[in-house]
Amino acid sequence: MSKRFIIIVLDGFGIGAMEDAKVVRPGDENTNTLRSILKDHPDLKLPTLEKLGLMNAYGKESDFMKFNDEANYGRSALMHFGADTFMGHQEIMGTLPKKPEVHPFQQKVDIVYEHLKKHGHKVEYKERDGLRYVVCDDYVTVADNLEADLGMCYNVTAPLDYISFEKEHEIAELVREVVTVGRVIVFGGTGNNMQDLYNAEEVKDGKYIGIASAKSKSYEQGYQCRHLGYGVNKNVQAPTILTKAGIPCVLIGKVADIVANDLGESYSCVPTPECMQLTIDAIKKHDTGFICTNIQETDLAGHSQDSTEYKKILEQADEGLAKILPLLTEDDILIVQADHGNDPDSGSSKHTREYVPLLIYKKGLHGVRVGTRKTMSDNGATCCDYFGVDMPENGTSYLDLLVKR
Repeated sequence: MSKRFIIIVLDGFGIGAMEDAKVVRPGDENTNTLRSILKDHPDLKLPTLEKLGLMNAYGKESDFMKFNDEANYGRSALMHFGADTFMGHQEIMGTLPKKPEVHPFQQKVDIVYEHLKKHGHKVEYKERDGLRYVVCDDYVTVADNLEADLGMCYNVTAPLDYISFEKEHEIAELVREVVTVGRVIVFGGTGNNMQDLYNAEEVKDGKYIGIASAKSKSYEQGYQCRHLGYGVNKNVQAPTILTKAGIPCVLIGKVADIVANDLGESYSCVPTPECMQLTIDAIKKHDTGFICTNIQETDLAGHSQDSTEYKKILEQADEGLAKILPLLTEDDILIVQADHGNDPDSGSSKHTREYVPLLIYKKGLHGVRVGTRKTMSDNGATCCDYFGVDMPENGTSYLDLLVKR
């Protein structure tokens, strides 16, 4: 018997600011990603998403997309603080978000130095303009992340021709043990060296010092990356719970880079048609299991403040969904959602704190309303409930609304 639970995340596809946005993320209180795209492109037509209830979840019709009374839908709030792809996906998988601290690496540089030294590593300071960062074992830099909102993340960067990613990752895990920012991002590439990293050293706002990722040449070849989140425990998330119970788990797209799936299959990719094809391949390969795909290019279009590109990616995703629906049986559940907003007309390239659509497809199921969920973890909880395994640490299953037991 086929029994699959599939989540497709349209990254950054919000449907209106959350009520707490004014306090939690000032400037986001009037954002609405879908509204902006429709304003710029009133002729937007997404027939599959329309069928799945996108306009129902949005709460308004457009000239070319209408409500569908037979759709199964709701919307979800973000429980994690802010509007973050990494924490959004941890939340989806069942993590109870903890509020991270936001501060420069300078507040933790001595603590990190001493912790690494205590564990037998060679550690030295690098200083510029009165700011310090750490170099560990000659090839691993620990410093501010300069690409995300400043103070939210630290980067652990290394040239992987000189030290293995595994050893770099071990160092990053030690850093994670003593810092309280949202993410420690460990990455590196081949073909570069320490001088390339030092040449990429930058200071921002007089408080933050780091290695500018693009300038470090880490992305050019042999790139590897992992994100270590604050308060994230893989053992209480859906992929680990499911795979330990013998249920296959496939992660596709950016979610493969940021969610632990040690016993499952993970496929990193960015192009939307490729992500959709990998999803189709996974559905055909596995008649039972959990599949989660992240469509990252919607988010990238939001960052670029390019509603035309956003429209194009949505159309590609819609075409992919149209190919997926006929492959599903009465025992499969498909969820289409987002992880936060990224309003291309907000005047900022940052994510936006918005409600996200929650569109549900199950062959033969019609007209179900799941309301406004307090957390995206409800999806991970529903998935675990569907397969009869232990529940994740966060979230409430709405499976009773979808199946008769």
